Amino acid sequence: MKIAVVGAGGFVGSRLVRKLRSEGHEVTAHDRSTGVDLLTGEGVPEALAGADTVVNTIDAPSFDEDAVPFFRTTTQTLLNAAEGAGVGNVVLLSIVGIDQVPDVAYYRAKLEQERLLEAGPVPYTIVRATQFMDFIEPVMSWTTSGDTVRLPTTRLQPVAVEDVVDTLAEAATTPPRNGIVNVAGPDVFPLDDLARRTLDAHPDGRHVVVDEEAGLFGQVPRDAIIAPPGARLGATSYEQWLQRSHHA
Repeated sequence: MKIAVVGAGGFVGSRLVRKLRSEGHEVTAHDRSTGVDLLTGEGVPEALAGADTVVNTIDAPSFDEDAVPFFRTTTQTLLNAAEGAGVGNVVLLSIVGIDQVPDVAYYRAKLEQERLLEAGPVPYTIVRATQFMDFIEPVMSWTTSGDTVRLPTTRLQPVAVEDVVDTLAEAATTPPRNGIVNVAGPDVFPLDDLARRTLDAHPDGRHVVVDEEAGLFGQVPRDAIIAPPGARLGATSYEQWLQRSHHA
């Protein structure tokens, strides 16, 4: 198959390109560094020419209200070009539970992106993932003051990026679902517990204090972003990932 990956220089996109190429697919990798800009439309029709499938892994430059027009514009540009190129499947990376979190601007923006795809002219598959295991450290840094990390007890089900990439690769190489596939890690943890486990594995002098208002996840209802029934569960546990990341 010929598969175009947009956002190919990013955390997920770069891994997906490698995975699909290792499986023998013809993959074109696109982002601003290759002259493809979904905001302006520059290079987009050329990037999608001849592609059977397009995978959209681009991220907004910010988590605030600016994400809404960013995702609206880039998604519409991609859909217009995909329709023009006769693409048979648009695969979108999204986030589990975003329809349950109206108070977070970034999640509202991603939900609008999904709805544009659902209403659009091209068959699609939405892959919703839970939070990446790699994301826990940055989340802790957002709410660190001195040696204290303040975090709510919001429940997360962190997933290894490789398990998400495998799910995206499968979605890109099978017929469009015209629906959502959820992928999550095998275990659910309160966020404060995840942070303590992280610091137990990689001590740096910080300690964790529960603060239900702290950070982005202070706006998330307790169980809103864990996997719904029927989700695909990744094989890698957070403990395994912590051991691996510690030795890396």
